[in-house]
Amino acid sequence: MRKTLFKWHSYGALIAMLPLLIISITGSILVFKVEIDSLLRPAHMLVDASVTTPRVSLDTLMDTMLSANSDYELGGWEIFDDKSRSDAGYLIERGTENWFKVYINQYNGQLLSEPQTLTHYLTDWLLELHYSFLFHVAGASVALIVGCIMLFLGISGIILYRRFWVKLFTLRFNAVRRILFSDIHKFIGILSSPVLIIVALTGVYWNFIGIQHELSEHSDGEHYLVSAPRHSPVISFEALMQQTEAEITSYKAGYLTMPFEPGRDITFYGEVDSSNPFNSEYASFVSFDRTTGKLLAKQDIRQASTLTVFLDSFRKLHFGYFGGLLSRIIWCIIGLMPLILGFTGLYLYWHRRQQRVKSAHNRRQQVVSA
Repeated sequence: MRKTLFKWHSYGALIAMLPLLIISITGSILVFKVEIDSLLRPAHMLVDASVTTPRVSLDTLMDTMLSANSDYELGGWEIFDDKSRSDAGYLIERGTENWFKVYINQYNGQLLSEPQTLTHYLTDWLLELHYSFLFHVAGASVALIVGCIMLFLGISGIILYRRFWVKLFTLRFNAVRRILFSDIHKFIGILSSPVLIIVALTGVYWNFIGIQHELSEHSDGEHYLVSAPRHSPVISFEALMQQTEAEITSYKAGYLTMPFEPGRDITFYGEVDSSNPFNSEYASFVSFDRTTGKLLAKQDIRQASTLTVFLDSFRKLHFGYFGGLLSRIIWCIIGLMPLILGFTGLYLYWHRRQQRVKSAHNRRQQVVSA
C-alpha cells in the first residue's frame, strides 16, 4: 500500500508540477497585493486625508464616475474609509461582458484613473493567472484539478512520512546528493504540508463554487448584457449604506454589488467587530430590493451557522492575513516551498529512473553473457 501511494504521489507531482509552480509563485506574490499596488501605483491606490475628513456621498461619487464614463454601468464598488486607500468602482461596458476598474478619491471626489480591464494592472493579471491561468472557466477547471492534486500530495506526503518526528531535523549535508535531497524534500514537505493543505482546500472550494455558478447561471452559454441601470433612479446608495450600520451593530461596509444581471439585488458586504480572527471583511451582508430599496435580507456573521462561519474563514486562511504581517510572511514563504519540493522531487524521480534503467541494462548484459 505504501509503495502504491508513493508511486501515485510521484506521478501526481509530475503531472501537476508546472501549473503548481505557477499557482505557488503567483499566490506568494498576491499575499502582498495591496502593498505591491501601492508601491507601483501610489497615484491610484493612495489618498491623503485627515482623520476628520468625511467621505463624499456615495451617490455623488457614483455620479462622478458615470458622468466621466458614459458608456458604462456600475457593477460593484469597493468602499474604504481608512484615510489612506482609495475607493474603486467596477464598471461594465454597455452591451458587453467586459468589466473595468476605476479608482476614485472618496474624500474629494477626484477620479484617479481611466477605466482599465480587470487584468490590466500587474497584480490583477497575476490574480487571474493564479485563479484560471488566463483561460476563464476552462482555466479555472484546470486549476481545480491541480488544486485537488496538491491536496492529495500534501495528505499523501504526511501518510508516507507519518513517523516524520523521528528524523525531522536530520539533514545529512555530507551525504551523497540523493540522500541530502531526500532529507530536504521530507523536511520541507512535512513542515509546509499543513499550510499547503489549507491553501489547496480553500482554493479548490473557490474554484468549484465559481465554476458551479458559471455552469448553473450561464449553462446555455449566454450572458445578460447590461444596457441601462437595473435599479430605481430614486434609490440613494448613501442612505442604504447608512442603513446597514443601523441594521447590524458595528457593521462597516466594504463592498457594494449592484444588480447588474437578473436575480441580483443591491447588497453591501462588510465586517463587524468580532472576537474571531478568521471572520473576513465581507463576512456580513445587508441586501435591498433594487426597485424599492426595501430591506430583503441581512447576515451578521456573529450569529451565523457554524458552516457559514467555517466557509467564510477560507478567505483569510487562503491568503494568510488572519494574524497580521507575521502570518502573511509565513504564508508567502511557505507558498514558495513547492519550488524546492518540485526541484528535489524531480531530481529524486530522475535518479530512481536512472537506477532502474541501469539495473535493466545490467540484467540484459548478464543474460547475453550467460
